[in-house]
Amino acid sequence: MDRRPGLSIRLKLTLSYAGFLMVAGALLLAVVWVFLLRYVPAGDFLPPGDFILIGPDRYDLWRAFAPRVAAALVCLLAFGLVGGWLLAGAMLMPLARITDATRLAAKGSLSHRIWLAGRRDEFRELADAFDTMLARLEAHVAEQRRFAANASHELRTPLAITQTLLDVARNDPNRPAADLIDTLHAVNARAIDLTEALLVLSRADQRSFVREEVDLSLLAEEAAETLLPLAEKRGLPVHVSGEFTPTAGSYALLLQMTTNLLHNAIVHNVPEGGEVWVTTGVEAEHVVLTVENTGERLAPHVVATLAEPFQRGSGRTRGDHAGVGLGLAIVRNIATAHDGTLTLTPRAGGGLRVTVRLPRVDHPTGKSK
Repeated sequence: MDRRPGLSIRLKLTLSYAGFLMVAGALLLAVVWVFLLRYVPAGDFLPPGDFILIGPDRYDLWRAFAPRVAAALVCLLAFGLVGGWLLAGAMLMPLARITDATRLAAKGSLSHRIWLAGRRDEFRELADAFDTMLARLEAHVAEQRRFAANASHELRTPLAITQTLLDVARNDPNRPAADLIDTLHAVNARAIDLTEALLVLSRADQRSFVREEVDLSLLAEEAAETLLPLAEKRGLPVHVSGEFTPTAGSYALLLQMTTNLLHNAIVHNVPEGGEVWVTTGVEAEHVVLTVENTGERLAPHVVATLAEPFQRGSGRTRGDHAGVGLGLAIVRNIATAHDGTLTLTPRAGGGLRVTVRLPRVDHPTGKSK
């Protein structure tokens, strides 16, 4: 933004200090003058000179007092300007460091930090807030770059497979078309799923949704009903229980989050004798959605990476419903967009426990669902 040049903050503070000092000095001298007029008798005052003037206006007192007042005010002005300039410079020195760091950040250097020393005050709080912002921004940019690289790799895979199939079909005209169509259909469906997942992630990151009151217990029931055929096909009972859990957010995104969690619990389960539990509850300031499933034993270091984009875990992906590696990443982003948290914990007997905490809403914010 183009702005016309103006006075610097340092000069403005200097003039403010000097002006305040002049006003304070003038008030002090005015008090002295009033004191002299009221309590000093005219005949008792001997000005430097050869006569005494006794009268109601006391011209002799004013003639002696006025030059000294002017000299004092001139000294106060000079002292205020010099002292104000030095004091303003010392006070604004931390702001100069913050400005330099801001310019570096504007040029793309997100690794720079201010690290302003000293006890806490307004400038230190501003510097600490700026350092925190830079740290989060640096982490976000690194995550986005990693995500873009992974997304490019994942999208390139189905495109490369499609290209290979088409090349084979061109070189082998006698190959049955039905096999080619079926394979292309499966590859194309996977690419569509990946694209839709990326769109959901983008929508959650931008927080471009209208908040309304949502009951997580109803979402859990709806997601379980939707995925019931998949669970029955795999012979997995889904246990849904809980109480009224009001929160605020996007009904569609929170339903997507719940569905992803339940789908993940069904797909990554043991071949026989597995189970899935979905529970909702209320804490002091949060509502809680917990999804647990039986499954293979997971190491803590593996669990810590499952919410990263395109991370599926060793041996956890199999079958046509394995997904594109964005299920838990979408869940984490949706939870974060709703000011919530996602916690992954390995179960002692095998499997995974996923806990989502969202802010509790005691008063409706819109249409309830």
